[in-house]
Amino acid sequence: MKAVVYEGPRQVAVKEVPEPRIETPGDAVVRITTTNICGSDLHMYEGRTNVEEGKILGHENMGVVVETGPGVTRIAIGDRVSVPFNIACGACRSCETGWTSFCLRANPTDGVDGAAYGYANMGPYDGGQAEYLRVPWADFNLLELPPGDEHENDFTMLSDIFPTGWHGTELAGMTPGDRVAVFGAGPVGLMAAHSAVLRGAAEVYVVDKERDRLAMAEKIGANPIDLAEADPVEQILAATGGVGADCGVEAVGYQAHDSAGAEHPELVLDNLVKVVRSTGGIGVVGVYLPQDPGAASEGAKQGRIAFDYGSLFMKGQQMGTGQAPVKRYNRQLRDLIIEGRARPSFLVSHEMSLAEAAEGYERFDRRDDGWTKVLLRP
Repeated sequence: MKAVVYEGPRQVAVKEVPEPRIETPGDAVVRITTTNICGSDLHMYEGRTNVEEGKILGHENMGVVVETGPGVTRIAIGDRVSVPFNIACGACRSCETGWTSFCLRANPTDGVDGAAYGYANMGPYDGGQAEYLRVPWADFNLLELPPGDEHENDFTMLSDIFPTGWHGTELAGMTPGDRVAVFGAGPVGLMAAHSAVLRGAAEVYVVDKERDRLAMAEKIGANPIDLAEADPVEQILAATGGVGADCGVEAVGYQAHDSAGAEHPELVLDNLVKVVRSTGGIGVVGVYLPQDPGAASEGAKQGRIAFDYGSLFMKGQQMGTGQAPVKRYNRQLRDLIIEGRARPSFLVSHEMSLAEAAEGYERFDRRDDGWTKVLLRP
């Protein structure tokens, strides 16, 4: 089959690789109908992780089941499914308490709880930017979708970014009527803003410097804050009469840049501490890593981010972090899509064939105007 393979910094290629097969009784094989390029894939693409060459990429996947192991009893051949990016066993302590993003059994990597498809340090699993994908513990992991192809571009967001955006607002402790500040207008940030609107936020502020993405934020009812024009904290404080936000979402991660393009991994964390009111919450769903050899400082190379923790403490703020447990949210978000309440497909800018993946990665990584979300169709 054909698959997108990592070949080195800023190099991916579509190659012929062996088709996946049933390896354990609980496995299923899914024929991929849509797979997405995620913003977090760019960390690997840019050479800012230790992902090995030859890795099949892709953790945002959906498709149709074509084969099941003898232990699969709930999922059937022909089912249309969303594949959460978390690979979870369903039976360990983390899974039993709803934290499938920190499964204790799926990842053999020392010191890492949680596994995912096609990602650095997240286990030996191939990704789904391919024609087929093996899904372990299929009965537990797969989410059934209505048959056919309706809502394809909406449902494809259920594997990661829609639940991750929702998780950001959950980690922030958002309640109806809150003012919410979202830093980052990439796909996850826009999904956090969409989630905040769905959850009844009084106001949502979205900070970025890419004007096409800020325009999308405005279309979904958020207030765009262009950090290239003025300090984003001052802009939000001015807009709220000096009160600031009730809570905030960090949707940028360890490669945060200022308006001039210089990298400051602590920048967004500092800004959220400043802009969120005392006792407010901050949800961090942007990616941070324990090691980053390409970082701008020696501390950051070791995952040590020197943000303004003193002010966080003095303001009595709360901070929640980590990858989203997709299964905690995806069933409800699926039903919001079916009922017409949620339309995460507003993000989609480009639909490409698998053969065009290299161009998709290059254009998305450059933040070319209008390239907000790329879907690949094997």
